[in-house]
Amino acid sequence: MTDVSGDTHGVYGITVAAELTGLGEQTLRLYERKGLLTPARTAGGARRYSDRDLTVLRRTVELLADGLNLAGARRVLDLEAANALLRLRLAELTD
Repeated sequence: MTDVSGDTHGVYGITVAAELTGLGEQTLRLYERKGLLTPARTAGGARRYSDRDLTVLRRTVELLADGLNLAGARRVLDLEAANALLRLRLAELTD
C-alpha cells in the first residue's frame, strides 16, 4: 500500500497497537498477512506499528463495518492512497 501521509516511524508494540485500535493481537497479525499493512520490525523481529499503521487499522475496521470483506477493504485502502498521491501531484503541478 502506498503511504502518502502520516508518521511511518514504528513506535508501538503489538500489544499497545491492539489496545489503541481495539483489535486483538491475532487480528493485527492477520491483517499483516493479508497485506493491509506492513509494520516495521526491530532487530529482534518484533513488530513496531506507526501512527500511519494505526490509521490504516482504524480505516479497515470502518470498511469492514460497512460490509466489505478484507480483500475489498485492501482494495479501497489502495485506491484511497493512490488518490491521495494523485492529489499531491496535481497540487504540485498547479502551484
